[in-house]
Amino acid sequence: MKSSKKLALYILMFNMFITFSAVGLIVPVMPAYLKTFGAAGQALGFIIAVIALAQFIFSPVAGNLSDRHGRKNLIIFGLFVNGLSQICFGLSTDLWMLFVCRFFTGVGSAFIVPPVMAYVADLTTKAERGKAMGWIGAAISLGFMIGPGIGGFLSNVSLHFPFYFGGSATIIAGILSIIILPSIKPVMKEEVKGENLFQQMARSFKTSYFVLLIVVFVFSFGIANFQSTLTMFLTYKFHYTPNDLAIVMTVGGFVGVIVQAFVLNKLFTVFGEMKIILFGLLVAALSLYGMLYVSGFFIILLVATLFSIASTLIRPAVNTLISKTAGDEQGYAAGMNNSYMSLGNMIGPALAGTLFDWHMNLPFTVGAIILLGCFILTFVWTKKKRKHREVL
Repeated sequence: MKSSKKLALYILMFNMFITFSAVGLIVPVMPAYLKTFGAAGQALGFIIAVIALAQFIFSPVAGNLSDRHGRKNLIIFGLFVNGLSQICFGLSTDLWMLFVCRFFTGVGSAFIVPPVMAYVADLTTKAERGKAMGWIGAAISLGFMIGPGIGGFLSNVSLHFPFYFGGSATIIAGILSIIILPSIKPVMKEEVKGENLFQQMARSFKTSYFVLLIVVFVFSFGIANFQSTLTMFLTYKFHYTPNDLAIVMTVGGFVGVIVQAFVLNKLFTVFGEMKIILFGLLVAALSLYGMLYVSGFFIILLVATLFSIASTLIRPAVNTLISKTAGDEQGYAAGMNNSYMSLGNMIGPALAGTLFDWHMNLPFTVGAIILLGCFILTFVWTKKKRKHREVL
C-alpha cells in the first residue's frame, strides 16, 4: 500500500478510535451524571437506544450520499456534529436535552462510520481490504476498551469534563481530516434517487449480501445482549466488584485488538472470510451459553475473552465480504451494514434487560440460540452458493 494511502488509512483509524472511545468515555460517568437530573437506569436505557435509533435512520442516508458526493465531507460533517453534541450533552440542564444531544451524537456517528468503511474500500484492493478492515476494527475495539478508563479518570475533574474532552477530541479529528484526508471522487455509476429508509431496507433484501446483513444484525444483537447483562449477571451471581468487572471487560477488549491488528489478515489469507465468520458465530454461541456453567474468576475471564475474540473476528470479516460484493455501491452497502448493526444494538439491550428481569440466565440462553441459528443459516447459504458456482 502506498504511503499516501497509508496516511489516509491512519486518519480514518484515528477517526474511528476517537468516535468509539467517546462512546466508552461516558460509561462510568453516566450513572452519577443522571442522578443530577433525578434519573436512573430506565433513562440510561432509553438514552442508549436513541443513539442506535439515530444511526439506524441516518446510516443509509449517509451511505448513499457518500456514493454520490464523496466520503470526505460527510466524515468531517459527522465528526463536527458528533463533537458538538457531546459538548452540548455536558452543558445540558434538563433531561430532555440529554435525549436530543444523544440523538445528534447518533446522527454524527451515522455520518462517520459508513463513509469511513466505504473510504477504506476506495483506498484498497480486494487483496488489501481484509487487513485494512482489521485495522479499522482494531481502532474501534481499542476505543471501546480504553474509553471507560479515560472517562473515569477525567471525571475526577468534574462530571461534565469527560463530555467536553470527548467532544473537543472529536472536533480536532474533524480538523485533521480537513487538512490530511484526500478527496475521492464518487464511484457510483447509476444513481438511485428518492429512496426513503424503508425502500432502502427493502432493496437490501435483494442484494447478494443480504445474509451477511442478517449476520451483522445477529452478532450485534448478541454482543449488545452480552455486554448489557454480563455486568449485572456477575454482580448478582458472584458479587463482583466494579474492579473485577473492569478487568473482565478490558482483558477481552485488549486481546480482541491484538487479534484484529496482527492476526486477522493471516487468518483471512489461510481460511477465507466466510470460514472465519462461521467459526466466530459458533464460538460466540458456545461461550455465551457456557457463561452459565462456569465459576471462578479466571475461568469466567477466559470465557468472556473467548466471546470477545469471536465478536472481533466476525465484524471485520463481514465488513470485508460485504465490501467485496458491493461493487460500486460501497456507501449504500456500508450504510445498510451500519443500520442492521444499529438494529441489533437497539433490540439486544432492550430484550436482554426484559429477559434478565424474568430470570438472569435467559439472556444468555436466548442469545446463544439466536447466534447458533445464524450459524446454521450462514452455513446453509454458503453451501448453496458453492453448489451454484460449481454448476456454473
